[in-house]
Order: sequence, then structure tokens, then C-alpha cells
Amino acid sequence: MTPVPTPAAERPAPVGRRGSTSLAAFGERGPVRLPFRRTVLVALACGLLGARAAVIQPDALARHVERFNSMEPETVVNAIPNRDALAWLQAEIPWFECPDPEVAELYYFRWWTFRKHLFGTPDGYVITEFLRPVGHAGAFNTISCAVGHHLTEGRWLRSKRYVDDDITFWLRGDGGKPQPHFHKYSSWFAAAVWERFLVNGDRGFVVDLLPDLVADYRTWVAERQSAEGLFWQYDVRDGMEESISGSRRQKHLRPTISSYMFANARAIAAIAEVAGQADVAREFQAEAERLRSLVGQRLWDPEAGFFKVCREDGTLSNAREEIGFIPWMFHLPEPGAGREIAWAQFTDRDGFNAPFGLTTAERRHPEFRSHGHGTCEWDGAVWPFATSQTLTALGNVVRDYPPSVVSRADYFQAFLVYTRSQRADGRPYIGEYLDETTGAWIDGRDDRSRYYNHSTHADLVICGVVGVCPRPDNLVVVDPLLPPGVWDWFCLDGIPYHGRLLTVVWDRDGSRFGKGPGLRVMADGQLIGRRRALGRLTAPLP
Repeated sequence: MTPVPTPAAERPAPVGRRGSTSLAAFGERGPVRLPFRRTVLVALACGLLGARAAVIQPDALARHVERFNSMEPETVVNAIPNRDALAWLQAEIPWFECPDPEVAELYYFRWWTFRKHLFGTPDGYVITEFLRPVGHAGAFNTISCAVGHHLTEGRWLRSKRYVDDDITFWLRGDGGKPQPHFHKYSSWFAAAVWERFLVNGDRGFVVDLLPDLVADYRTWVAERQSAEGLFWQYDVRDGMEESISGSRRQKHLRPTISSYMFANARAIAAIAEVAGQADVAREFQAEAERLRSLVGQRLWDPEAGFFKVCREDGTLSNAREEIGFIPWMFHLPEPGAGREIAWAQFTDRDGFNAPFGLTTAERRHPEFRSHGHGTCEWDGAVWPFATSQTLTALGNVVRDYPPSVVSRADYFQAFLVYTRSQRADGRPYIGEYLDETTGAWIDGRDDRSRYYNHSTHADLVICGVVGVCPRPDNLVVVDPLLPPGVWDWFCLDGIPYHGRLLTVVWDRDGSRFGKGPGLRVMADGQLIGRRRALGRLTAPLP
């Protein structure tokens, strides 16, 4: 039985001795946990909060949090209640300012809602998808479907403990073994662990996970690998039920799970390199290359110019679906092979471009939106889960592939539509999925999907719009996907990166922030790189 979250007033603190203020107890990964308010006080005493404010003032998000807290009653309380939300956000997240008030508001709103999903357990924190218990969840109302999104978003938190604990829960939380419901859904878990390492540089943590990640990959091979070497999945176990191409019973080869496993294999190879295990690195790099080749051979439809589902009978689906963009989320397609033609469907109004977002199936297909209404259909409606995947993929295409049919302007326009779609009754809101023409949330605003934690947004701001490109080395690369001439200024302040706090400032004429004109990057308040025009900037950490 899934435990019901206990109200904060009745729940013991998720730490050992109440009132302890020792710095050892404040350690990032120790078994002792301080009550949140005490944690903030210790952080203040250590100067951690004051050190981060290079440009934006600490009270910048207070008005947003005050509004969010007052929008409706707080019916579910987990680790961080609304009354502590402002202090927690000021301590934990990068602060953001831009000239578009809706973008800034939603950036803070999505962090405000993410905080609601931090659930304290006797062994650490977990990150949930639904606030209220659902029947298909495992221990502590956890679901593995969106864990890749959780790790990707959570990697930008200042404290490591939340994401560290969640990773450990999934890999070792069942008596040292993975959670029994870990493979209930497809996942790019190892890839997300590696991408998180690129932000915090915690070598010891990620190397310690290597045996678990290798064992997990081998379990997926045993459970889901086809005879020819690709991976199969039921659409419902991709979290994408009622799709045009899918089935709840047939073992279709899907671009989702094979792309995820490609990314997981490549991530394991990279972690093995960090660990100095050359044999493991070679094995998994070869596995990734094998999957890259097979996906191109079996799932690419040259006539349709798109990656598709291969049915159990060996034929390709006749539908282009948004999951055909997922290979680019992990740089699976080889640049220059001509497959970027698929992205012509991204901007096509008969393809995936709808007034309120990117549809999960091409709009021209005769079975578009044919499977019913309100039972988790992936036959065309807009799902934030898929939109955030596709925008991540598009960012990779724009930056790392030859000139194609999409641009930074296309990325930014889709990002704005994604941002503006996350509203209900004139207020910010995030739910499961929405109508592509009206913007109405298909599941309404029922308690089941309120504050649905099933996608990213902050990561799209940080890595996409602002352009922070995490790396394993000592370089800082900033490559904004914001098109030139759109915003005169923005600032992202207090970005945790390799043990430093970065600040990225764009100020066309220098009048907004008083730091000088152009694009500037600072580390712990010290200028490390600048350029006059908006564009790619590379600078070494001091």
C-alpha cells in the first residue's frame, strides 16, 4: 500500500537529532538530516546564500512565491511546505530575470511546484510525479516514468542531497538492490546520472554507481532486447499509452527505449572512463555504436523522412509521432546523414505545430485524436513530458548538427508556446496533457494531476534559452538559443557548476545590470569571459 504523505505538523523531521546544528550534520550526503529551517540557518551562517548573489537581489522572487502560495489551499504537504518555499528557493535554485514576465513567472512557478514533490523518507528524499497517491506507484508514491526529467531538472539545485538520495533510492533502495518497480517504465536513467555529473563534477558519487548502472543495463537487455538487438516496449510502459502506433500487448521496437538505451550505454562508457575502467568503457561504447546503427537501419523510414515504430510483424508504422524526435535528444543520429529532414515536420501545421504546442502525433494522420478523451491518450494531444524531450532534442540539432530546416528562432518560439500553455484560469498551472487547439487541460484540474511533475522547464531555460552547456572538463561554455534581437537583457544568477556559482548576464547596452554591455560570465562573482554580441562564449574556470 502506498503511504499517504503526512502533514508537516505531524511528521517527524527527516533528520536524526532535532536541533542539531553541527556542520557534520549539514553534510551533503550524510545519513543525518536537519529540519529545513535549521538547514537554511546553517547555510546563512556559512555564507553560502550571500556568496551567490552576484547580480540579482535575494528578494527578487518573493513576489512570485507570495502569489503562488496564495493561489489555492495547500492540501498536500511534503518535505518543504509553502511557508518555507521562499527560503528554500532562495537557497537552492538559480535566480532568473528576463523582460518577458510570463517566462520569468513560469520559471519560478515550476521550481515552486518541483519543491512540492520532495518527499522525506526514513532513508532520504525521493522525488514524486503525483502529489497524491496513485495505484500504479511503488514505495512512497514513486514512479520511474519521469525520473530522467526529475534528475535533469534537479541537477541545478544547490544542494546535492535531494538528487543523490533519489538516485540511491532507485538503484539501492530495496535492501541494496534496485526498486522492484524501477523497470515498470522505460528510462534514460544512466544518461541523466551522467548529465547530472557534468553539472556538479562529483566524481566519487558517480564512480561508486558504476557497478549498479552496468548491472541495470544488463537487466534491461534480459528483459527487453529483441533477437536482432534493438529494444522493444509496450506503449503504456513508455508512459505513452493509447498511441497510434503502439500497443499494450505487442512488443514493438520503439524509438524511445532504443534511444534511451543508446544514451545509457554511452553514459556508462563515459563513467567508466572517469573511473579508469577502460574495458567497461570500450564494451559500452561499442554497444552504443551498435544501437546507433540498428536504429538507423530499422526505425528510419526514408520515404517519410522520420524515425518510426517498427511493429512486431516487422513493418513500420504509417504514423509520424513525436517520439521520432527523441533520437536527437541523445545525439544518436550521425550529423550530415540527411536525417535532419525530419525536423521539417516540427514547424509544419499538418505535422506537429499546433496553436498550443507540439502534438504527439502528426495532425494530418487519419487517426489523430481518435482514441477518446481523458484517458491518457498519446494520439495527438500535447504532453509536456514529450515537449520537453523534443525541445532538448531541438537544442542539440540547432547547436551540433549542420544547418537544417530548423533554427534558434524555431526553438525559442516553441519554448514560448510551451511556457504560455502552462496556465489555467489566468494563473500558472502544470498538469498532464492539453488540447492542442484550445489549450484546455484534458484532465481538467483534478487533484490527480495537479502540479504534475512529468517534464522539465527550468532546464530548458538554463541549458536552452540561456545556453549553459555542461561539460566534464574545466571549461564553461555558454551558447544561448535565444535568437539575436529578441531580448535586450537577461540574467541567470547563482548557477551551481563544478563547485562554483556561475552568473550569466546578457545586457545589450549595459544599462540594465551595470556590468557592461554584451554577454558576460562570472564565477563566484569574478568575471571569466565576455563577448559583445549574443553568441557562443567559452571560458576556463579560475
